Amino acid sequence: MLELDGVRAGYGRTEVIHGVSLTVPVDGVAAVMGHNGAGKTTLLRAAVGLISVNSGKVLFDGEDVTTLRPSARVARGLAYVPQGQQSFGQLTTAENLQVVADGRKRGKELIGEALDLFPALRGLLERRAGLLSGGQRQQLAIARALITEPKMLILDEPTEGIQPSVVAEIERTIVALTRRGGLGVLLVEQHIGFALESAERYYVLESGRVTSSGAGGAAPESDVRTAVSDVRAAMAI
Repeated sequence: MLELDGVRAGYGRTEVIHGVSLTVPVDGVAAVMGHNGAGKTTLLRAAVGLISVNSGKVLFDGEDVTTLRPSARVARGLAYVPQGQQSFGQLTTAENLQVVADGRKRGKELIGEALDLFPALRGLLERRAGLLSGGQRQQLAIARALITEPKMLILDEPTEGIQPSVVAEIERTIVALTRRGGLGVLLVEQHIGFALESAERYYVLESGRVTSSGAGGAAPESDVRTAVSDVRAAMAI
C-alpha cells in the first residue's frame, strides 16, 4: 500500500533521513520507533509530501507519488494526523467534523461512523475543541482524518501525553480499523508494547537510519516478546 524506497530527506542543506526503506502492509500496521530526534516525524512528513524527497521514491497504492503535492496524495487516500492533537480550537467538536465532511456525498454518514468509533465525542459536540482535554482532541483529530475515507492513515505519536484510559481506547480503535479491512496504518509510537503487538512490521530509527526491523504482532507471541526486548535494547531503554 505505502512503500518508501531509499528515501533521503531533510530541511534545506541538512539531511535528516538517510536512505530509509519501509513497507506498510495492506490492511495492516507498520510501526516506527526511536528516540526523540531520530527522524521519525521527518520521515512521516516526507511520506505525506510536506517536505521534498532528495532521493529515493514514495510509492502509494502502486503509484509513484514522490513529486505529488500533499493535497494530491490526500485525494488518492492518504490521511495524516500530526503530533500534538491538532484541531480548530475556536470551532466546536461538531464544526471540526463538519469542516472535513462538507462536500462529501456521505458526509453525514461519515461523521456518524467516526463518532461510533469515538463515542465519547458525542457528548462534546457543542464544546469548543480548544477546551477539550488532550485525549479528547486526539480522538477528534483521528476522527477528522477518518472522515476523508483514507486507504492509509499516518499517525505521529497518537498516544503521547494522554491519560491511560484514552490511550487504551485509541489503541483498540487503531487495531479494530485495520482488522475490518480497507485501511493501512503507519504509526510512530513510543509505547513499544502496543506498537509491536499491533504492527505486522516494525522499524527502529536511529539518526535517520533504520537500525532494526522485524515482524510484530503477526509473529508468534514468543517472537513478539523477543522483539520487545530487542527494540528496548536498540533504543537503550
